[in-house]
Amino acid sequence: MANENEGRPEAGERPSTSTEELRAKRRESRTSRTYTLFLRDLEAKAGVDRPLAERAAESVLCTLEQRLMGQEVEHLEAQLPQKVRDLLQRCPRHEGLPPRKFKMLEFLQMVSDDLDTTPNEAERLTRAVFATVRAHISEGEAEDVIGQLPADLRALWVPEA
Repeated sequence: MANENEGRPEAGERPSTSTEELRAKRRESRTSRTYTLFLRDLEAKAGVDRPLAERAAESVLCTLEQRLMGQEVEHLEAQLPQKVRDLLQRCPRHEGLPPRKFKMLEFLQMVSDDLDTTPNEAERLTRAVFATVRAHISEGEAEDVIGQLPADLRALWVPEA
């Protein structure tokens, strides 16, 4: 008579490699889906193609991270899709540098220079990235971010009336 439990791991045994591989594939699939949803949302809000959406997200979020103080960068990143966080890992502009305070004009100039576009286009893309980020994070985190921004930058973070 065959044992029903044959082939099943005993209590305390490590799951089979195939189970671990399946979990890894599921995690990668979920990671890709959340990233794709984020980018589709940004593409729709900004009216741009995928490559520009990725570049705009990286530029705007990297610039925002240069402005946020304390643990706020980690808190914001924790709520972003993993692949968006991966984009930010490639952003060398603020690596090892302390955050610093700057206002909207400097923020937009940094994005404009990075994307090689006009300040008006940088503002439009920044608004779209901010709107997309707000849609993908908690309301509490959005309030924490806005609490660190000067009034002129807050105007970009809040939805236009």
